[in-house]
Amino acid sequence: MTVDELRIGVYVCHCGLNIGSVVNVPAVVEYAKTLPGVVVARESLYTCSDSGQKTIQEDIRAHNLSRVVVASCSPRMHGDTFRKTCEAAGLNPYLFEMVNIREQCSWVHTDKEEATRKARDLVRMAVMRAALLQPLERQKSLITKSALIIGGGVAGIFSALHLANSGVKTYVVEKAPSVGGHMAQLDKTYPTLDCSLCILSPKMSEAGGHENIELITNAEVIDVDGYAGNFHVKVRKNPRYVKETCRICGVCAEKCPVEVPDEFNMGMKKRKAAYIPFPQAVPNYYVIDPETCLHLTKGGCMLCAKNCPSEAIDFDQEPEIVELDVGVIIVATGYDLYDATQKKEYSYKVYPNVITNLDFERLTSADGPTYGEIVRPSDGRTPQRVGFIQCVGSRAEKEGAMYCPRICCMATVKQATMVREKYPEADIYVYYTDMRTPGKDFEEFYQRSRDHGVIFIRGIPGEITEDADHNLVIISEDTDAGLLLRNRLDLVVLACGLRPPQGLEDLAMMLHLSRSPDGFIMEAHPKLRPAETAVPGILVAGCCQFPKDVPDTVAQSGAAAAVALELLTKEEVETEAMRAVIDEEQCIGCGLCELHCKYGAARLRETEAGLRAYVTVAACHGCGTCAASCPRRAITILHFTEDQVLAQVAGALEPEAEVV
Repeated sequence: MTVDELRIGVYVCHCGLNIGSVVNVPAVVEYAKTLPGVVVARESLYTCSDSGQKTIQEDIRAHNLSRVVVASCSPRMHGDTFRKTCEAAGLNPYLFEMVNIREQCSWVHTDKEEATRKARDLVRMAVMRAALLQPLERQKSLITKSALIIGGGVAGIFSALHLANSGVKTYVVEKAPSVGGHMAQLDKTYPTLDCSLCILSPKMSEAGGHENIELITNAEVIDVDGYAGNFHVKVRKNPRYVKETCRICGVCAEKCPVEVPDEFNMGMKKRKAAYIPFPQAVPNYYVIDPETCLHLTKGGCMLCAKNCPSEAIDFDQEPEIVELDVGVIIVATGYDLYDATQKKEYSYKVYPNVITNLDFERLTSADGPTYGEIVRPSDGRTPQRVGFIQCVGSRAEKEGAMYCPRICCMATVKQATMVREKYPEADIYVYYTDMRTPGKDFEEFYQRSRDHGVIFIRGIPGEITEDADHNLVIISEDTDAGLLLRNRLDLVVLACGLRPPQGLEDLAMMLHLSRSPDGFIMEAHPKLRPAETAVPGILVAGCCQFPKDVPDTVAQSGAAAAVALELLTKEEVETEAMRAVIDEEQCIGCGLCELHCKYGAARLRETEAGLRAYVTVAACHGCGTCAASCPRRAITILHFTEDQVLAQVAGALEPEAEVV
């Protein structure tokens, strides 16, 4: 298409004052009118608004526009919005170009003249690229009407129930022998002090018995292939060495000679090598720990098998590879608690009476190691002076976590309230930086704890020391009173922050997901697509995206399920038209594209001419890695062809360059 045939419309957005306060938008519009091929250029206060979109559509029809350029915010935010706007007016959506003059211009500059000059440059580059855009068509493929959820905590359970109740076959893969996650370890939830398992256990049971849910516990995802609507997943299901015919009589555990720390009870109680993770576990039958079982580690023993009345012990079980075909994947792998032993100054695991917030939950739980009695681990004595230290392992650059975990303040208020209820005469101190209570009834709950005599001290202790009687001594500053305080305590609880779970990095690489600098899964957009990832068909729920409490986790689980249903209720899925195409005549079958393609879209196959590369269209994300690695330049990325990119570069380097 020649310059004379081009009919380009340019729309420059003020974005309120986001752009307009720094960039001289009218000047940019007037400049755009001088560019070759531009037949209409307009400014708008909010181009993304309904009136702004209608203006574009009216101009496409009235001026017979062949290309549209919008200069506003990030394409990540509104690129799809304007593509749909163009499509609704009859223009191929891939004849639209968006240029970012907000994040890349107005937000990073203060000099109005320089910012305006840069905005003109960016618009010129976009117009030159737009001139070479070609109409593209999306392809369609059938959708597999089932879902996979990775993780069986509260996020995974609620996502599964939403999908299953909508008639979707749902697989839940959980690495532990039981679903439930960390919420199963909690005694109560804030601010209502409801029993945690009273809320969760019925949902666990419902998921375990649901006709549309298949729980695959003691398992892990080892490979994922495919694309939105058609994922092929391999799961390694590790043996339990106990059949489902187990009658839960407990004889195997009774006869087992091995005792090891119980991880569910944070090591404060022993369990056998044959065990049930916790009384409400789902599935609710025994499992044998292969790392501590004498028969599996050394041979011999087999007392459990010899004494099992239902002959449910089966040491011949082997790991099993389960292959699943699903349309969507929801990542709900939860979190790990910060390892408090890294905080050397607090001497966790050195001083027995220094415990974490999760240790405390097990102490107060009726089925915990002390059956609900809060005692000092050193001597079993009831503590009369209890201290809580906030922000352990969080809000500190040296700890590798500048973020606030969100749950710690309210968890401490809850735990301090529980101490007050059990021991009304106890002295309770909370050492804090800031108390953060953003939630329904949270502030009232916090104020009530203060009214009940919990003492809040603004100042984080530098260290904890111990005397000969295992009493703990804390020296801290009270910044409100301007005092230096020395306090002798019986028990100290560390409010540890939340970290990305172990193995999340490998899982993210397997699924081709981005992670934020703090290590959590990055969402597609923090405001507009908080339950989606940048990979179509893969969603996220719960604390693997960022720390959140139970209500927010449940809410995001429902959001992820809703987005999943939006895809699964369709008969076909449209694949992105921006993809790689291979010229087989130029291809030499070197395999570099297959080696570098992290989505598995570029593959080699045997043809009459020998090995040649091909692209699985639906799996291609158009990232361009294959094109960059091809030594023969046999690969082209549609919508980002070499000519289009070079035209944009020419626009940056040659202000007077003409559109060709």
